[in-house]
Amino acid sequence: MIVLGIETSCDETAAAVVEETGALDRPWRLRSSVVASQTEIHREWGGIVPELSARQHIRDICGVVERAIADAGSPAYDAIAVTQGPGLVGSLLVGLSFAKSLAWARSVPLIPVHHLAGHIESLVLERGEMPLPAIVLVVSGGHTNLYWVTAPGVYELLGRTRDDAAGEAYDKVAKLLGLGYPGGPVVDRLAARGNDRAIPFPKTRLTHADRNAPHLHGRRDFSFSGLKTSVLRHVTLRRAELGLAVDANLPEDEVAHVCASFQRVAVENLLDRLFDAARWYDARSVGIAGGVSANSRLRADAIVRGDQRGIPVFIPSLALSTDNAAMIAAAGLRRYRTGIASLLDVNADASLAL
Repeated sequence: MIVLGIETSCDETAAAVVEETGALDRPWRLRSSVVASQTEIHREWGGIVPELSARQHIRDICGVVERAIADAGSPAYDAIAVTQGPGLVGSLLVGLSFAKSLAWARSVPLIPVHHLAGHIESLVLERGEMPLPAIVLVVSGGHTNLYWVTAPGVYELLGRTRDDAAGEAYDKVAKLLGLGYPGGPVVDRLAARGNDRAIPFPKTRLTHADRNAPHLHGRRDFSFSGLKTSVLRHVTLRRAELGLAVDANLPEDEVAHVCASFQRVAVENLLDRLFDAARWYDARSVGIAGGVSANSRLRADAIVRGDQRGIPVFIPSLALSTDNAAMIAAAGLRRYRTGIASLLDVNADASLAL
């Protein structure tokens, strides 16, 4: 079976073709993947502008889908998987409307997919099925969630961020330091030149349940607002000590130290909860997916911890870490094999729950 995937949840217009192989070790084969990024469009605004994002999706989607089909080497596909949510509703509607029209014209099933389920399934695309049960951390600009995967396609939410997602914290720290948007890659790059113990930023300790989600255990939740505030206080104090203007940039070496110290604490917060949950639930593997999984320290430290604890760590390649349609096609295949398809009246859901 061959599935065409379409992803437009945020600021990437993406299409991909994934083929089912029938093999246990590698159930899916990626035949093509095309991504049109809008980073340059949104950089001058310091963040994503939803209206601009939706309009650019309209401009790009035909060409992106045509290129993905051409690169796959065959115009035939048996189903279309598309992101239904969560995301920016205007952007979601572009991809979903296009997919619905194409499914109707080609008389093939339409499979709506949860964006975060796609990120989880990106772990399977390159290395095959994860040993189950598994604990998977989905960490991006909009989400920081911890899932217990007990069977293929079955995800139970164990913890989530109480405030900023990790990617948001990176962007806000980068903006504070005058590093521009997106913040994650530049903070990661500068952190390599700094001393990660130069500034003793605090680690978050959560012990009480989230009143908005009392069924979740507080110790497996995340919070980055305190860390972000600590960075703000440090930078404000240093500007005053150096006699700089309130919006002036710190010296380059100090910026590198701030980036390194911030990143060390952020990564430790993420990995502490991931591996604590793995021990608590006796997981046979762990995974990290989403845009922040491209962070060099997060990847390296996760592998080290996995080796120390004797548990395999699944991390997607850089191409599959950020938003892409290959993961949507894979998740669509997973849903299709459980008997789930959709009528053409499915609608976008900006806050779709997993």
